[in-house]
Amino acid sequence: MPSHPNIELNDIVQFPLPGMNMPGSLKFAPDGRSLTYLFSPEGGLVRQLYAYDLESGTSRLLIAPSAESGSEENLSLEEKLRRERLRQRELGITQYQWSPKTGHMLIPQPDGLYIFEGEGEALRPLLTNPAKPIQDARFSPDGQWVSFVQDAELYVMLATGGEPQQITSGVRGTGKTNGLAEYIAQEELGRRRGYWWSPDSQTLAFVEVDKAHIPVYRIMHQGKDAVGEAAQEDHRYPFAGMPNAKVRLGVVSYTSGAVQWLDLGDNEDIYLARVNWLPNDRLTAQILNREQSQLDLLEFELATGEKRLLLRETSDVWINLHNIFRPLKNLPESRGSGFIWASERTGFQHLYLYDGDGQEIRPLTSGNWQVDSLAGVDVKNQTAYFMATKESPTESHLYRVSLLGGEPERLTPEPGMHSVMLDIKHNRFVDVQQAVNVAPKIVLRSLADGRLHKTIFNQPDDRIGRHNLPTPEISTLQNRDGVLLYGAIYRPPTSFGNGPFPTIVSVYGGPHAQRVTNGWLLTVDMRAQYLASRGFLVFKLDNQGSARRGLAFEAPIKHNMGSVEVTDQVDGVCWLVAQGLADPKRVGIYGWSYGGYMAALCLAKAGDAFQMAVAGAPVTHWDGYDTGYTERYMGLPQQNPDGYEVSSVMHHLDKIEGKLLLVHGLIDENVHFRHTARLINGLIAARKRYDLLLFPDERHMPRKADGRLYMEEQIADYFKKHL
Repeated sequence: MPSHPNIELNDIVQFPLPGMNMPGSLKFAPDGRSLTYLFSPEGGLVRQLYAYDLESGTSRLLIAPSAESGSEENLSLEEKLRRERLRQRELGITQYQWSPKTGHMLIPQPDGLYIFEGEGEALRPLLTNPAKPIQDARFSPDGQWVSFVQDAELYVMLATGGEPQQITSGVRGTGKTNGLAEYIAQEELGRRRGYWWSPDSQTLAFVEVDKAHIPVYRIMHQGKDAVGEAAQEDHRYPFAGMPNAKVRLGVVSYTSGAVQWLDLGDNEDIYLARVNWLPNDRLTAQILNREQSQLDLLEFELATGEKRLLLRETSDVWINLHNIFRPLKNLPESRGSGFIWASERTGFQHLYLYDGDGQEIRPLTSGNWQVDSLAGVDVKNQTAYFMATKESPTESHLYRVSLLGGEPERLTPEPGMHSVMLDIKHNRFVDVQQAVNVAPKIVLRSLADGRLHKTIFNQPDDRIGRHNLPTPEISTLQNRDGVLLYGAIYRPPTSFGNGPFPTIVSVYGGPHAQRVTNGWLLTVDMRAQYLASRGFLVFKLDNQGSARRGLAFEAPIKHNMGSVEVTDQVDGVCWLVAQGLADPKRVGIYGWSYGGYMAALCLAKAGDAFQMAVAGAPVTHWDGYDTGYTERYMGLPQQNPDGYEVSSVMHHLDKIEGKLLLVHGLIDENVHFRHTARLINGLIAARKRYDLLLFPDERHMPRKADGRLYMEEQIADYFKKHL
């Protein structure tokens, strides 16, 4: 049983979390001698750029951020929205890019773009104090050019300086953009780029986005002193079943400015999911249909404009997009070219080797486990490196497999969650390793056998000892249909006895997410730890529909969200009661976003299991959420009207008897406050009581420390009062 933790409410809102003040954005320098990274030596969120010498084992500061970059108040609206899409809290230097050819770095800051040419050199301004915000700045592959988007058009300029050159035109003021990923691509498809340099640095592929036909959804800043345009935002938000943005894919040379538009097919109602250049200067595009049941990989021959279909993926469930498309040169079995591709055709995502014509050569992996990502490919030694769940769905490890076939070999020895980065020569890899009982540390390992070379970062955090955080217990249970589920238990200290305890379920429950892993983030869930320290048993359960368990585990939510997720959570509570841990008359639930939806829905549909709920930023009716996410799982509302109706919280309000606290930010541009407002209307009509906590200046992810502390106080008091 756990000893008594020492946690106060203020500890919940401190970022980084205990043990999580880690170097981020790690990259090998082009010469392979050092590792660069972003880090806050003071333990806050404002990051500086450092270099770690791999031979001497010493770190040195390369660049400190500008004063303006240390506050969100100095960021443009465009940058604030980009950070929302990334769920990014860090400030200061938040991104940088190496040019492998020149050894220089490109560093965006709120006041412009800067070039770092090496130690001993001052940070050189490239473009400062622009009239309009600069977005998505990047080096060309040869390092001679810097590209960016400004005021809806694509620009390039010499990395040595000079005047920017606008290379696209005609969309400014029309509701269109060139070179930027649309909202759905960023938020739901995992594509944050809107342009791509060719390998020879001569041309750029770019997407033209037309959203002029999408009605404006206006968000008012009700808490601002200002009025008029300064107190409002207009978003062209595509609601489920409504028109999406229209996209075109073009190729432009920075020397001529002439655009070659590529043929993406006759159907305009598609998603441009991915764009990749091939080593032979051909271009590929992945086209996903509106229903997200078919994905085509197209190849374009730019000299003739001809296209061909390399492969097609189809699914009776849905297509889960990935970033595992790796073109290969000098592949003996395919006359020189080929690629590695990932597919869920067997029910689990695995790797496949293809020749340059799109013909499958062989599967590289198989089994009832999934490949998470492709870490690297060593064509010379015919080896692919990948991250996977082969050991357990609660862990992630690095493996290697021969391109000629064979069994994978694990390279990360310690149990837990790993994220890795391979060096260019495929000799070493950086391993960021963690487990529920081990705070993250960064080590350097041999890629030959996983042997430890050296520890790069293992800085103690005295908060871990001061808080005396107990390790959550990862458990397994079977639901009513015999499906194995993973859960995590946060027990109260021994001073509260052996149970049964008042119980709080912490839920997310939605697809493309997994919360119960053998990782440190489970341990430093400070709200869960705080509530447990006050005598509540806190429980997490990854219900059906959640990630990293295969398509069969995800599929039960198809066209029917809010059904099996709720029954699985109920089964989790019943299991706790059977273990003598949960008091069945004192069970509450809380969650945010999909978790907010789940919290409200569990209270409405399963009032016998849950007596109270805290629902943060809940989706209350899926017709009010976006196309890309909602239609993937629910289909279009025109084709599944009954599913949309039954899955809404409002459909079940007559059964609500317990206490409900609704929490929402009024300028949330992702899950609009409209969701909570519609729910309130339903609650009023049904004569159901509710409590409301609003944050006028917050978006989907609350950021201000004082507001977050106030929120934690209110939520904790709500549980103490009603459980």
